[in-house]
Formats: sequence, structure tokens, C-alpha cells
Amino acid sequence: MISTNRMLFWLVVTLAVVFSFGSTKASAADYPRRPITLICPWGAGGGTDAVSRIIATLLKKELGVPVNVVNRTGGGGAVGHTVMATARPDGYTIGMPTVELTMIHWMGLSKVTYQDITPVAMVNADPAGISVRADSPWKSYKDLEMHIRKNPGQLKNSGSGQGGIWHLAMAGWMKAIGLEAKAIKWIPSKGSAPALQDLMADGIEMSTCSLPETSTLVDAGKVRSLAIMAPERDPNFPDVPTLQEMDMDWTCGSWRGIAAPKGTPKEIVEILEKAVTKVVKSAEFIAFMENRGFGISFLNAADFAKAMAKADKENGEIMKAAGIVK
Repeated sequence: MISTNRMLFWLVVTLAVVFSFGSTKASAADYPRRPITLICPWGAGGGTDAVSRIIATLLKKELGVPVNVVNRTGGGGAVGHTVMATARPDGYTIGMPTVELTMIHWMGLSKVTYQDITPVAMVNADPAGISVRADSPWKSYKDLEMHIRKNPGQLKNSGSGQGGIWHLAMAGWMKAIGLEAKAIKWIPSKGSAPALQDLMADGIEMSTCSLPETSTLVDAGKVRSLAIMAPERDPNFPDVPTLQEMDMDWTCGSWRGIAAPKGTPKEIVEILEKAVTKVVKSAEFIAFMENRGFGISFLNAADFAKAMAKADKENGEIMKAAGIVK
């Protein structure tokens, strides 16, 4: 015969399990019921911060609760991505992962990878460009490539830190044309803005940052964009040819999305995915992105997961080839 104490023990365990399932369903059913924090892994005033804030503003309309952007910077994106990956998986902390999530673990900056987050949707992608000063002797991409082949190691390029996305863009480009990454000297910088300032000051001869980042200088007649590392031309920059048009199989760029910590309930992820989908298709979001030259690139949760896995593999291979993997 089962003792009274043992019966009470199993009754308590059973009730605990029942109530835990019930509370999970209830939390998903009435989600969200309080403010949400959106982690931005990059500093205030930058592109990721700007996209984070327009997403947060529009998500508030869709979800009915405030969405507050918090900038958690440092470690080349490692700090912010770690914060969003290790937060409590209840839907009240989400984040804006960027392409660096598929790079920081290769460089030994963090153990966090794309597998430590739950993808919600990708919202933006901007390919790398190849830009020079308007007064440079290179009027076309072919002019520049010929100079690099004849003078390996002479030209200097920048746009991000060591091992950053624009460094990766350059390394992959060199590999695509059969040259070593060191055929162009990489000068680390704290971002595209200081790199472009260096370009204007004749400290470097070129930059592989994105075209939206160079657009102000292009409009001012100070910079010439020679090519873009994308599968097709950017409608915001229709006169800039792609590398693929010139028989080079290399594309590279930055991207941004929305994600939640690993383990976030599926029902909550679906609510977020539906809300972000509406935001990306809204007139307000489209106008915001077009006014700033940012590309809109939407992928649902499943496709975003596949894209991150592909990017992680490809980025690791290129970074190894460029000698920027630890």
C-alpha cells in the first residue's frame, strides 16, 4: 500500500506539472502584457540603431505595448549578441542580430552563435560596395582591378574593424579574382564613418562599406562607387554594376533581423513573426528605409534560420582563407 506521504508527494508533483503547462499556455495567450526590450548590439546613431528604433516604434502599434531599444555595445558585437541570446526566453527581451553573429565566434570574441537564438525574421540587407574618391584615376571597376593586379599590396582599404564584415567583403572579393587577401592592405577602423573620413583625407584609397553609407559623399560628388557585391543591382543605386555582371561569383553584405533567446515558446515567436511581417510591409517602414538608402530584405523565421546557417558556414570559410580566424 502506498503511504499517505508518498501519495501527497506525487499529487504535488502532478499539480506542479499541470500548472506549469497551464501557465505557459496562458503566457502565450495573453502575450504581450508588459513592455518589451529590444537589444541593439551596436551604438546609438548607427545604422543598426536606426533600424532598431523604427522597428520598435512600429512594433508598439502592432503589439500594443512599448518596445524599448537598449544599446549593448562592445566586443565587435559580441556583448549585445550575448545579452540577447542569454536573456530569459519569455518574449520580453528580443534583439536585432546582425551579420556579425555569424563571425564573432570564428574570431574568438564570443561563444555565442546563430544557434543560440530563435530567429523571428530578417528585415534588412545591404551589400558591400567598392568605392573610391571621385578624383581617383580609376573610372571603372576594371581600372581598379587592373591596378591591384599590377601593384599588389599597394592600395589601402577600410570600412570596419579587423575581421569585420567589410574586411570579409574585401577578402572574399580578392579570392574571387584569384588574389590573396593581402593584395590590398586592410586598415582597421571603428566603422564606416571614420573610414570614409580617412578616404577623404587620402589616408586610404578605397572602401568596401555599403553604398548607403557612401551615398552622401557620392551625392556631393566626392566619392565614386565602382561596383556592388550583390546578386543584382540595387534599385537605390541603379548605375552601379554588380561583380557578378563582370563574371565574379562573390556576394557579401550586412543584414539585420529580429530574434528572441533560444527556448522562447513557439506561440510567442509566431506572434512576433506576424507583427514584424506587418511592420516590414508597412508604408512607414518602407518610406523610412528608402529615405536612408537601406535595403529591405524580408525572410520569415524558417528562411532566416537557413540564411544564418549558410552565412555562418561561408563567412567562416572566407575568414579562414583571409587569416582572420582564431
